[in-house]
Amino acid sequence: MILSINPQNPQKRLITRVVECLKQGGVIAYPTDTTYGIGCDIFNKKGIKKIYQIKQRDPRKPFSFICADLSDASNYSQISNFAFRTLRRNLPGPYTFVLEATRVVPDTLTTKQKTVGIRIPDDPIALAIVQELGHPLVTTSANITGDEPIQDPSLIYDALSNSIDLVIDGGVRIGDPSTVISLIDDKVEVLRQGSGDISWIHQL
Repeated sequence: MILSINPQNPQKRLITRVVECLKQGGVIAYPTDTTYGIGCDIFNKKGIKKIYQIKQRDPRKPFSFICADLSDASNYSQISNFAFRTLRRNLPGPYTFVLEATRVVPDTLTTKQKTVGIRIPDDPIALAIVQELGHPLVTTSANITGDEPIQDPSLIYDALSNSIDLVIDGGVRIGDPSTVISLIDDKVEVLRQGSGDISWIHQL
């Protein structure tokens, strides 16, 4: 089904419906500050497995996840003083920061090097969902691996309604996926250039 939610002031009762779906192992499509994402509760193995099937993605490539704020992110990633300053300066925003994982993170969401991708998008709907859920949400762009991300929720529904439990309509999103930046060992490395200015890196 498609659920229309106000992109600026998400209705609490509708966010509650989304979270109920997630707690039951549901997979949703939802807006971020870049593109639409596909996600589930990070602690639901069934949901994560389903997303891998939807994406037709190599199971050795873990997904990133969305946190509510920096305090939440610190539960799942090891944030040095340097990393904290960097994250505080740029989040919420269109970036995914790669950090060392803590033991709380499910193995299905870490690399062999035990790193994770952290997102705190500047999007009221996405943040309302993770705040209500109480822990992070898996995030990956709404598309089959190798295809362009789908920006229109009605088109996402047409393409993926047989495999997704709920599509949130928060309006059409036009943009590139997030810029991915590694902060491992306090070294800044751009792994993927996407949405988001990176000129600040040269000022560090």
